Amino acid sequence: MLAAAGHQWLGEPVSLPVSGRDLMLAVDVSGSMQQEDYRLGNRPANRLDVVKAVAGRFIERREGDRLGLILFGSRAYLQPPLTYDRDTVRTMLDDSVIGLAGRETAIGDAIALAVKRLEQQPEDNRVLILLTDGANTAGNIAPLDAARLAARAKVRIYTIGIGGGPVGVRSPFGMLLQHGSDLDPATLKAIAEETGGRYFQATGTAQLEQVYDELDRLEPSVRDQRSYRPMQSLFMWPAGVSLLISLGLAAGALPRRARIAQTREVPDHAA
Repeated sequence: MLAAAGHQWLGEPVSLPVSGRDLMLAVDVSGSMQQEDYRLGNRPANRLDVVKAVAGRFIERREGDRLGLILFGSRAYLQPPLTYDRDTVRTMLDDSVIGLAGRETAIGDAIALAVKRLEQQPEDNRVLILLTDGANTAGNIAPLDAARLAARAKVRIYTIGIGGGPVGVRSPFGMLLQHGSDLDPATLKAIAEETGGRYFQATGTAQLEQVYDELDRLEPSVRDQRSYRPMQSLFMWPAGVSLLISLGLAAGALPRRARIAQTREVPDHAA
């Protein structure tokens, strides 16, 4: 009766994080990223070093997401594919060098490569964060054509333009500042709008940090929390006790049956 009642034991609730984003980072490593018009601490720093520091902290915060990294210059190269290993993604970003992918800027190719990697993932989780300091000057596909491909693949693109302020130029007389930038905000805005993302511009380190903070808000790494209570059926305990009792009764009945059998056999031998 107890076993048939189907009693169960419920454990304490356990939280389960629902899968986060599939998030691809595309970082410009073209020649212009060597401009020293940013600061880290109290020292001048080139654009790529600032991106490594700020985007690296962003990567560390993205627990629960799968991250990938694309480095692009004249060509676009996938570094780690989508992975939960944030340490590897940050290490490969830290190891990147200016000119590794060429000195020009292939924005369209970087977008197309990201779309190819993201389109196999769930539609509502496909995100690309593209950072560049220049206009598209190389590659096989125009940025807006690549953006239309991204829109059809349901990939949201957030574009970040850096630079645009005074540019540091080294000379025999030290560092000279001159105004001017190759940044193309109109195209970066159009890419973001086409895909349902947003465009940001950061002319300083503090602004860039604010951009990544805003991206954390717009694309939270864990969208939901669900819980369950581990359940263990208890029917085996009363069933086991019943089995033991049955075996004990059966074992006790065996000698009794043997004595009855012997009693029945006595008259036959006496005759």
